[in-house]
Amino acid sequence: MKGARKQWIAVWTAVALLFCAIPTTVYADVKETEEKLNQAKEEKEKTEQALSETEDELTGLKETTEGLKGQLNNLNNELTQVSNNLADLEQQIENKEAEIEQTGKELEEAKAVEEAQYEAMKKRIQFMYEKRDYVVLEMFFGAANFSDMLNRNDYIEQLSAYDREQLTLYQETRATIAEKEAMLIAEKEDLDALKVEVEAEQSRVSGLVSQTSGQISGYQHQISETEAEMIAYEKQLEEQQNNIEQLQKQLEEERRLSRLAAQSAWRDISDITFADGDRYLLANLIYCEAGNQPYAGQVAVGAVVINRVKSSVFPDTMVGVIYQNKQFSPVGSGRLALALAEDHATAACYKAADEAMAGATTVGDCLFFRTPIEGLTGIQIGGHIFY
Repeated sequence: MKGARKQWIAVWTAVALLFCAIPTTVYADVKETEEKLNQAKEEKEKTEQALSETEDELTGLKETTEGLKGQLNNLNNELTQVSNNLADLEQQIENKEAEIEQTGKELEEAKAVEEAQYEAMKKRIQFMYEKRDYVVLEMFFGAANFSDMLNRNDYIEQLSAYDREQLTLYQETRATIAEKEAMLIAEKEDLDALKVEVEAEQSRVSGLVSQTSGQISGYQHQISETEAEMIAYEKQLEEQQNNIEQLQKQLEEERRLSRLAAQSAWRDISDITFADGDRYLLANLIYCEAGNQPYAGQVAVGAVVINRVKSSVFPDTMVGVIYQNKQFSPVGSGRLALALAEDHATAACYKAADEAMAGATTVGDCLFFRTPIEGLTGIQIGGHIFY
């Protein structure tokens, strides 16, 4: 028994490979294809909407970036102006420091002259005070006449007056220089304070330049990403359009086949001759498609296969129907091959296959089944809609 089963498995595997290699016409349900077509159109509309929104986003990003570039240009000009002002202030401060240094030297010289004049005057006063009697006698006895004595006296008085005038002049000069020095120091302090303010402004503008440059870089990155996103949407739209065109062609073909199936003759179950191994093949397909469904659903899956065998639109053998291209998903996924290799079919699956092959049906002449979707009408048994 096991040897015979292995032989049948080898035979069905060879048959499966044979049918998978032969190009066949794709038959699918019209309603299902209409649903796919509508869904494809909806997806295309969503993609078009997403593309439009992305284009708007890209436009906004570019406008924002251009605005930031203008702002950056203004900030760079402002930074240049502030830097120039700062350089001018630094030059003024340097010049002011040189003036203060020169004024300091002049003040020291004035102080030295004043002190020298003061010392000379003190010495002359001290001499005249200490040698007062000698000077008077010398003036009295040394003078040639009274007029000469008066002249000598005037000279001493003029010398004293000159000393006082020079001392006053030097004191005034020193005071003027000291006042000038104080003024220069005050001006330098003002320049230093202004320099601090300009440096702060330079730092602020420089920070704004860096910040704006960073924002522009970020927006440019977003622009690149958005442009890539647009390219992806455009490619997706192209693929969706191609898919819609293919579905439209497929829909027309399926409608033609549906009309043809409705108008074509159907064989009676008594006219069908089943090959050895058909029961084994159908039971395992029922297991793969409806092993977890109610028994009525298992009979219904078998009935769909038999209905296709009976219809002149589909292949007229069990093998031809089951291995027709893209009709039963367990064939394409390899689940049926695995089930056949290990005979996964349960007793209920074999019983359902026997009933279907005897002509029993729980779904009338339905040729298709699938999981329920919105808008699809038919006979629902368990988790399948039969139509």
